[in-house]
Amino acid sequence: MKRNYFVVGLIFLVFFVISFLTNILGPLIPDVIASFSLSLTLAGFLPFSFFIAYGVMSIPAGMLVERYKEKPVLLAAFIIAFVGSFSFGSVPRFSVALTSLFLIGIGMAMLQVAINPLLRVAGGEEHFAFNSVLAQLIFGLASFISPQVYSYLVLSLPKASGRANVILKALSRVVPEKLPWVSLYWVFAAITLAMVLVIASIRLPRVERKEDERVGALTTTRDLFKKKTVILYFLGIFAYVGSEQGVANWISKFLATYHGIDPQTRGADAVSYFWGLLTVGCLLGLVFLKLFDSRKVLVWFSAAAIISLTLGLFGSGQMALVAFPLVGFFASVMWSIIFSLALNSVDRHHGSFSGILCTAIIGGAVVPLVIGWLGDILGLRFGMLFLYITLGYILSIGFWARPLITNATVRLRRKKAEG
Repeated sequence: MKRNYFVVGLIFLVFFVISFLTNILGPLIPDVIASFSLSLTLAGFLPFSFFIAYGVMSIPAGMLVERYKEKPVLLAAFIIAFVGSFSFGSVPRFSVALTSLFLIGIGMAMLQVAINPLLRVAGGEEHFAFNSVLAQLIFGLASFISPQVYSYLVLSLPKASGRANVILKALSRVVPEKLPWVSLYWVFAAITLAMVLVIASIRLPRVERKEDERVGALTTTRDLFKKKTVILYFLGIFAYVGSEQGVANWISKFLATYHGIDPQTRGADAVSYFWGLLTVGCLLGLVFLKLFDSRKVLVWFSAAAIISLTLGLFGSGQMALVAFPLVGFFASVMWSIIFSLALNSVDRHHGSFSGILCTAIIGGAVVPLVIGWLGDILGLRFGMLFLYITLGYILSIGFWARPLITNATVRLRRKKAEG
């Protein structure tokens, strides 16, 4: 099939938008706490509202795509995300924020399910691996940029005058003077509305889904959940997303609480670097996976992430500014390794298993909430010690995983050639 570069570019843009909207909560949490006088537990309900949507929608989204195809699902996803963004921008209250984040999460879950098979078809199957890596880099770039956009808006809007640019002038008319961070939700609304118009105006290629891209019947999913291996890897993805979001969502608040670091500048930068280093780590991880067994790589990177977390929690302010982003660097390989080990540990029903693993993204809802709850009782530093449990579980996977197929390495290929 001929490659459709325009559609490939559009899919990369969708990846960018997903990440831009998804990974901004970390910088926002200190502002939300201050604006609405929240406890850490209540603040933890922000990521909970967003990521619980993945648990609710991942499998149904697959069924919707099977029935209605990609374009209607993409349109519905962006419309739902627009409604969520616009509602909170218009009515900036904590209760509305929870509903808003849930709607945005529903939209993002639908997008995640729809775009990967579309990328395979539009970009050509032989280029799918390369395009997938490139998409993840774009995803990471957006996560790096969104905290910088937040910093720019919250610092520039209060100073906006007659000579301000058009965007700042427009935002200053609709954003409450004391809540400049709400401007991000108007930006989200504009982006999602623009995506609705773009997708409505183009024709997408027909996608014939492979077996490992199909979400099976509910009976198949239920039968898979009876298997110990499936549950163990479900917990693995749960622990990874929980660790990722548990660090990213609380970095800025931790730095402000224990080291007096401004969350709107250096705190936001730390979150930005967390996502930036996570992206860079993906590239290094690709090299390591060509040289070593993925289980060993998982053990090494998990141990390094635990060490970095320890330095961030108990070191000086300057050390924390470096150590927390390094957790992102060492977390970079975890998702892909756990996911591949999981799929390579079963011999059938890969599509249904993938749906179950994507549902485990609810770890991003539960872990930040648990950290906030513990933080209210014992202090945020103690609350973040909960991450030792999730990272420790990920470390353990490297020891007990027994995949049916191991990753191909240069050394393994050499042995086969010699044999």
